[in-house]
Amino acid sequence: MNKAIIIGAAGVAVAFGILGFGFIAGDGKLAALPGIVGTASAQTAPDPGQVEKIVRDYLLKNPEILVEMQAALEAKQQETQRLANLEVIDAARDEIFKAGYDGFVGNPDGKVTIVEFYDYNCGYCKRAQEDMLALTAADPELRFVLKEFPILGPESQQAHVVSMAFRTLMPEKFGEFHNQLIGAPGRADEASAMKIALALGADEARLREAMKNPAIPESFARTYDLASKLSITGTPSYVVGNEVVFGALGPEVLAEKIQTAKACADTVC
Repeated sequence: MNKAIIIGAAGVAVAFGILGFGFIAGDGKLAALPGIVGTASAQTAPDPGQVEKIVRDYLLKNPEILVEMQAALEAKQQETQRLANLEVIDAARDEIFKAGYDGFVGNPDGKVTIVEFYDYNCGYCKRAQEDMLALTAADPELRFVLKEFPILGPESQQAHVVSMAFRTLMPEKFGEFHNQLIGAPGRADEASAMKIALALGADEARLREAMKNPAIPESFARTYDLASKLSITGTPSYVVGNEVVFGALGPEVLAEKIQTAKACADTVC
């Protein structure tokens, strides 16, 4: 649907572009378009039906123009988004990479930090978990920050509340908790998260008390706000260096982004 809208808009843009070109060319005179004989003054409007037919015929004979325009439009939109994200990252660098309410795996003093926005019930996040494990195992300089971003319903919210409470009580076992919960079959909820937490040695009474901490929903709100500013609407999404990466694109893509971030850490990018 979005592509159809873009192509339709592109067609209109081509039509207006051709018409505008006609009026601009020749010192304010309507340039002779194929099928229109002679010229007219700038004050004389062309026959709309004739122009429409010419434009339509031209586009039918040259449909690749619409594809080219769509590609150019998408490239422009991506560049606009990249610059907007860069501005947000510069302004909120500590909130993104060093927020005290986030968990992490890998080297706590790593040279490069990659931030993942995730939901325990996101199927793509579950598959991307292997990417995180592979990357941190292969790169001792990597710090992997886990931003809890429960957006897939009340069950996700419940599971993430348990997760944040568990990390407060037993931060040394958070990585193990996270791996087990995101790798578990079925939907994550309070019961499944609690079962893993207790199996790892958490005291249930203390854990349930920690779950009432008002800092937990406050941290969710801060993450939602940050995601909104970065145009992140789905999981997993990543921030690597000065770039936002959307979707589970695989370890090769993330490794490439990490190498770019490392290079930028030593120079000015």
